[in-house]
Amino acid sequence: MTTTPRLRAFVAVADAGSVRGAAQRLLLTESAVSAAIAALTREVGVPLMEREGRSVRLTRSGQTYADYARTILGLHDEALAAARGDIDPERGQVRLASVTSAAEHVLPSVLAGFLQRYPGVDLGLEVGTSERVWALLSSHEADLVIAGRPPVGLDTAVQAIRPNELVVVAAPDLAERFDLGRTTWLLREAGSGTHVTCETLLAGLEVDPPRLTLGSNGAVVAGAVAGVGVTMVSRDAVARELATGELAEVEVPGTPLRRPWHAVTHLRTSASTSLLLEYLLDNEHTTGWRRPAPAGFPRRSTRRGVGADGLRS
Repeated sequence: MTTTPRLRAFVAVADAGSVRGAAQRLLLTESAVSAAIAALTREVGVPLMEREGRSVRLTRSGQTYADYARTILGLHDEALAAARGDIDPERGQVRLASVTSAAEHVLPSVLAGFLQRYPGVDLGLEVGTSERVWALLSSHEADLVIAGRPPVGLDTAVQAIRPNELVVVAAPDLAERFDLGRTTWLLREAGSGTHVTCETLLAGLEVDPPRLTLGSNGAVVAGAVAGVGVTMVSRDAVARELATGELAEVEVPGTPLRRPWHAVTHLRTSASTSLLLEYLLDNEHTTGWRRPAPAGFPRRSTRRGVGADGLRS
């Protein structure tokens, strides 16, 4: 029978690309990891990995099996946390995953307040690109994701939303001489939702300006402040720089873009995850989060130019 330790060893090797790297992650000996992989391979009955110099790589069957293994392990951890959390939600576990912008500028005060109220909750946070956090939710390696709109096809539930705008910003002197088709655009890393949105905007405007990929939210903001180029970011991420005058908002057709943050879970949530969601919604005046409008009944504002998520269009 396939055991959890063998699956964990296999996934660790798949992620690390070597037995040594997996052993370091798992705090095991290399021989123990190798033995686990050999036993698992015998159980599955087909080669899962093959050597490539000092490293190993997954076979085609191994890649398929790795996807299932991650989901099996995610569900196993989720089931344990849910069962234990039912006894005492305030001492349960929540696996949170968030895109970088929200993790850096939206979540810190929320998590500080939540943990002050519920210090016994085992709260873990993984930060990554939009592509990464949705993959974690899909494989049940995360209980709650904070990101943009969830991709089509995931069996998920949007539990709360928070207003968010994407704005184009630049250093004040560059903003004054901004040229849509010639000024350099600073982009996030591949897999970032903002990267995709920016490219979609430029394609829609039928322009092809120079681009420079800097690879992180902090890097593109720092590059914009330094005058390297313009960038599209969440207004939350540059609120201080806009207030101090280090950055200025650049008028670009179609912007700002309304892209609300979404708090998304699986259809079934653990008691401890529900505790965090209740904290978000019960403290709307400080967290900014609110319940999503019922399907088919979008919330509307009577103020001109203000959309359903409370942001101007």
